[in-house]
Formats: sequence, C-alpha cells, structure tokens
Amino acid sequence: MEQKNPIILFDGVCNLCHSAVNGLIRIDHKKKLRFASLQSKFAQSLLRDFGVGSIPTKSVVLIDERGVHFCSEAVLLTLKHLGFPYALGTVAMLLPRFLRDGFYNWIAEHRYRWFGVQTQCLEPTPELRGRFLDS
Repeated sequence: MEQKNPIILFDGVCNLCHSAVNGLIRIDHKKKLRFASLQSKFAQSLLRDFGVGSIPTKSVVLIDERGVHFCSEAVLLTLKHLGFPYALGTVAMLLPRFLRDGFYNWIAEHRYRWFGVQTQCLEPTPELRGRFLDS
C-alpha cells in the first residue's frame, strides 16, 4: 500500500506529542503532513492495512511512500518531508540506530512525567480538521 501524503501517528494524550504536532503544523507550509492519534480506530486500522501489529504509544509512527517508520527514524524522516532547513536534521541518521532509538526511548519513557498528559486525545480546530484523519 503506497502513501502519497505522509501520515504521522502520535500519542494523542501526550503533551509533548501535542506540542510537536502543533509545531509541525506551523512549519509545514505546503500542508503535506497528515495526523492521527495512535489510540484512534483509524490508526489501528491503517497499521493493520500495512501489516503492522499493535504499536506501543511511546512510539511515533510515520507512514510515507517508503513505508512505515518508527521511533527516531520516524522523527528524522518527518524532518526530511519538511524540506530545507529542517531536512538537515537527517544527518543524525548517520548515528547507529541503537543510539538514536536509545535517546528516543529515554525521552519517551519520561515524557509523561516531564510534560504531563491530557485526559483526552487532541481535538483539532475546525480549520485544521482536514489534516487530522481520525477526527
């Protein structure tokens, strides 16, 4: 299954994730990126369509024309989709995956304590609703 517009699946109750999604929306001037909460039925169905089982909510997922990407790879390839200057961040792909994902997992393990959680998933504003595939 090919995906033309990149889709980012994120933890819908995580404040850090909410901030990241809001930041991506601000800098994605071409409005290419689409979003959905990992907790949504849409995301679970989409992952099944791509042959992916359950994903822990600590993992961000990027689905693009190259496939399904998780953790640090998803973050760095999202930067690539944003173009210059953000794509320069993909130089971090030169680091071994165990280092990148180790750092990613360390942040993921502490994010609720550091940034807090929402009682419900992010609800997009009416003007952003078209970019959220689970709303």
